[in-house]
Amino acid sequence: MTVVGLVFTAIAALIHVYIFVLESLRWTAPATRTTFGTTAEEAEATKEMAFNQGFYNLFLAIVTAVGIVLTLVDHADAGAALVFASAGSMVAAGLVLLISSPEKGRSALIQLTPPAIGVAALVAGLVF
Repeated sequence: MTVVGLVFTAIAALIHVYIFVLESLRWTAPATRTTFGTTAEEAEATKEMAFNQGFYNLFLAIVTAVGIVLTLVDHADAGAALVFASAGSMVAAGLVLLISSPEKGRSALIQLTPPAIGVAALVAGLVF
C-alpha cells in the first residue's frame, strides 16, 4: 500500500506544479482565465495574489516530493511526516474550495482526490 500511496501523492504533487504554472506564470492567459472563470480585468486585478498563491502550490509539491524521496531512501518516518503534512494540506484546501464554492466542485475534487487516496493508502500501509 505504501507504493500506491506514494504514486497518488506524486500525482498530487504534479497537479500542484501544474496549478503553480497556471497561477504564477500564465494567470492572464486566455486559456487560464477560462479555466478559472475570470475576465481579463479580474485576472489583471488579482495577478499578484495569484502569483503568490501559485507558489504555495509549488511549495506543497516540493515538500511532497522530498517526503516521497525520503520514504524511498529508507527515511520513512521523516518522509511520511512530510507527505502527510503536505498532502493533508492539499486535501484540506480542496475541501475548503468545495465547501466555499460548490460550483467549483470539479476543480476541488481534482485537487483533493489524489492526495486523499495517497494518504489513505499510506495509512493503510502503516496499519496493516
